[in-house]
Amino acid sequence: MKQYEAVIRTLENLGGLATLGQLYGEVFKITDCKWGTKTPLASIRRIVQTRKEIYKIKPGLYGLTTLKREHVSRGIVAETAKNRDSAEVVRFNHTYYQGLLLIVGKLKRFDCWSPNQDKNKVFLDGTIDSLRTLKEMPRFSYDNLVNRSATVDVIWFNERGMPSSFFEIEHSSDIQNSLLKFNDLQDFQTRMFIVSNTKRRKEYESKIKYSSFRDIAGRAKFLSFDWLVKEYEHTVEASSAEVTL
Repeated sequence: MKQYEAVIRTLENLGGLATLGQLYGEVFKITDCKWGTKTPLASIRRIVQTRKEIYKIKPGLYGLTTLKREHVSRGIVAETAKNRDSAEVVRFNHTYYQGLLLIVGKLKRFDCWSPNQDKNKVFLDGTIDSLRTLKEMPRFSYDNLVNRSATVDVIWFNERGMPSSFFEIEHSSDIQNSLLKFNDLQDFQTRMFIVSNTKRRKEYESKIKYSSFRDIAGRAKFLSFDWLVKEYEHTVEASSAEVTL
């Protein structure tokens, strides 16, 4: 079997839709395909980017061209320059990046939370609820602070049940609202991330300089969607390595 055929077969086995991370973990299970290269992951990336049988939905996510209409009917729409701000794409993007954060958190051995109002949102072939490890928010502090944090898009908790990282995913809404939320939670020794399109970095850098956010400016960070996808792929690859040095 040729390499591109193995990638297509893997996509079929995964329901016609997969992240690069999923392909990395599954394609080598096809034993009658020989890769014969020191950089097989680069070969997979080249295949998904060049084969007409495969189309790009968004960074790190690919589908079978023959199933494109089915994907669209499920709200999984290929992102383009023209539609990236549409309600449909924004809605799917939020769940997609939320799901990636939950997967990365689990692979890094954190317990993961997303708000209950998001738990039934569809992530590829599952739901957000199937990805989060916590079904109830840990009561790690006063009720008002726990309730405030329960609206954060993704939280990673450490082994002591304390929040380790807060993530707020922003598309077109005002980044300042998420920074205000972080400001309310500043007394916890927690990393804070605004996750958004690279184009909004300047907006973030402008808002974080406000005097109101002086106390969180040193630990709140901007995380681009593209960098999140790279971190996801790296984490998936590292988790399947025989030895991590």
